[in-house]
Amino acid sequence: MASFNKVILLGNLTKDPELRYTPNGSPVCNFDLAVNRTYTTQAGEKRDEVCYITIVVWGKQAENCAEYLAKGRTTLVEGHLQQRSWETPEGQRRSKHEVVAERVQFIGGRKGPAPEPSESDEEHRSLEADEPPF
Repeated sequence: MASFNKVILLGNLTKDPELRYTPNGSPVCNFDLAVNRTYTTQAGEKRDEVCYITIVVWGKQAENCAEYLAKGRTTLVEGHLQQRSWETPEGQRRSKHEVVAERVQFIGGRKGPAPEPSESDEEHRSLEADEPPF
């Protein structure tokens, strides 16, 4: 049976990225992306719809996202969809869909005056993410 799991999103960060490290020292960064969709109803009325998606980035690319991204920044994410499940301290089962980024591209400029990009900055803008350590 064939299957395909690829996600490409372009949106804006809803808050600053959160960087943490796993017990074995692997960097992981999480941020939420707001993706807008405009459509027209059958009555001809234009409507906007917003979808909020959690993005997970691993490795060196996670550290770059934490350093260069901020709330409101437009970002292109390529990755795959993953479902994560856990149990709350009260014993309730929870689950969540999120996108594990394989590639993150920073779109637009930084807030405030931005220094001229160096060659090393350009190399870090679209690094391939490391696979999760599990």
